[in-house]
Amino acid sequence: MLMALIAFQLLCSAFFVVDIVEDFAEGGVTLAHMLPELGATLGLFVGLVFEVRLLLDLLRRQAVMERSLGVAAGALGALMEAYFREWGLTPSEADVAAFTIKGCSIAEIAAMRGSAEGTVKTHLNAIYRKAGVQGRGQLVSVLIEDLLNAPLLPGESATARLGMVPLPGAVAAPAARDGGIRDGSA
Repeated sequence: MLMALIAFQLLCSAFFVVDIVEDFAEGGVTLAHMLPELGATLGLFVGLVFEVRLLLDLLRRQAVMERSLGVAAGALGALMEAYFREWGLTPSEADVAAFTIKGCSIAEIAAMRGSAEGTVKTHLNAIYRKAGVQGRGQLVSVLIEDLLNAPLLPGESATARLGMVPLPGAVAAPAARDGGIRDGSA
């Protein structure tokens, strides 16, 4: 939409510039006639400059957000894989766990995997047991907690970054993302 507005204003500016040039070529142009046209043309050009700058800023922000989203998605994927290895999930259980974390229902998971809902429930029970959690909410919480507590800079803890003291009984996130996974005990 912004691109269309910029294009329209560019056409209007070109029209006014051509009109001003033609008026000068004809001669006998009065100042009262030229000032409004010059003012309108200048206003259109200033508006164009601001809109182009705004568009470029929006495009830069979009690129930064897309990169950040990609980093977050990659971090979640790597964290999920690390936990699945730590918990000793089978490939089928890891598949079911990934779909569960993504918010799929048991029926949806069964349909996507081409298996019975009972099989998916059996996998979920094994996943929860191996992960030491009580259900889907706790499973997702384990991952989200680690993502939120992940340091912004290497070697920096989330609590140190925020100047906070860890809560008593809180489980620390892994010190490094090289496969070191917390044990899930509180």
